[in-house]
Amino acid sequence: MTASVADWISYAQARGTTVANDAASAAALIRAGDYIARFYTNRLTVTAPESVIDAATYEAAALELATPGFFSKTFTAAEQKVLTGVGDLRWTVRGDAAGADAATPISTTIEALFYPYMQRRDGGASMLLTVGRSSGL
Repeated sequence: MTASVADWISYAQARGTTVANDAASAAALIRAGDYIARFYTNRLTVTAPESVIDAATYEAAALELATPGFFSKTFTAAEQKVLTGVGDLRWTVRGDAAGADAATPISTTIEALFYPYMQRRDGGASMLLTVGRSSGL
């Protein structure tokens, strides 16, 4: 990862926000880098430019700085529902509550940055095919 607090300060400043050069910012950047590595770079179907990975890391770091642990919260099944009725209380599960992705906070900005480079979250595995003669193996 080439993301740094100094570069994050410049990235944020260009967008009208302020990031301090302190221990809290450095820790948020590390947690953000961990999140990007765990939930995005391991799903890339082609290599994303370093600038995209850094921008996504800075976006995640801003969320982590505002709410430490934002991307590492543990959700229970009971928390993945919304109240949809008051008389005889009714709850509705939000989306597909199965699997880790259902319990992971998602940033639409980060999703948009990685969209061209990663397999769909709701799809199957990516497949690489080649055209040409078989080597006979």
